[in-house]
Amino acid sequence: MSIRSHVNGSRVNAVRIVTAVLLCAAVASSGCGSDESASTATTSAAASAANPTSAGPRESAAVTVRVDDMKFSPAEVTVQVGDTVTWKFSDRFPHSVQGMGDKAMGINSPIYNTGEWSYTFTSAGSYRYLCSLHPEMRGTVTVR
Repeated sequence: MSIRSHVNGSRVNAVRIVTAVLLCAAVASSGCGSDESASTATTSAAASAANPTSAGPRESAAVTVRVDDMKFSPAEVTVQVGDTVTWKFSDRFPHSVQGMGDKAMGINSPIYNTGEWSYTFTSAGSYRYLCSLHPEMRGTVTVR
């Protein structure tokens, strides 16, 4: 084993350990309890089903949150039940989207430097999330 591969392997293990510690801390500090059901995750960029309303069928919407410059932008978005939020990652640092609390447990993206990840919200409520690597990065999706 070369010195370079040993150093890279140690760096990967260190990142994994830090990620696990931060994730545990985020889950522990997020609180417990919810009487609403969890939403369904999806990797598609848009939902395919329409959501009926009193005015007739409504097409599901797609909302984008940019993950760049160590922040979620916008940090707060409001969508309708059935809408999809897509996080687009384009930072020099890795980030993730991690739900906080029982209600948001399905919100759990991989770690990205670039790329995108989507989640379709199937229940009304307020969903808080953070970056598991940078817990000061926080956002909220309100679903009506």
